[in-house]
Amino acid sequence: MMNVYYLTFRSVTPAQRGENLLRKMGFRCVLQRTPRWMEEKGCGYCLRLPTDRIREAAGVLQRAGIPYRKVYLLNEGGDTEEISL
Repeated sequence: MMNVYYLTFRSVTPAQRGENLLRKMGFRCVLQRTPRWMEEKGCGYCLRLPTDRIREAAGVLQRAGIPYRKVYLLNEGGDTEEISL
């Protein structure tokens, strides 16, 4: 089973840039507003990535200078947990 991750962004512009770049690199991702509990942590937008290559995706963003804030993993119970890469 493929994992689902959320990369959070402070605003829509870097999230859009990240979505465009990751799609060009072959990643499937969806730009969306973050759930309310993520918004309270200062993140308004996120990319939802169903992938097992999250470190590679994060590296692509970092090398391109696209700042993301946090990474969350959607666990089997349907909850999300913050992870560090």
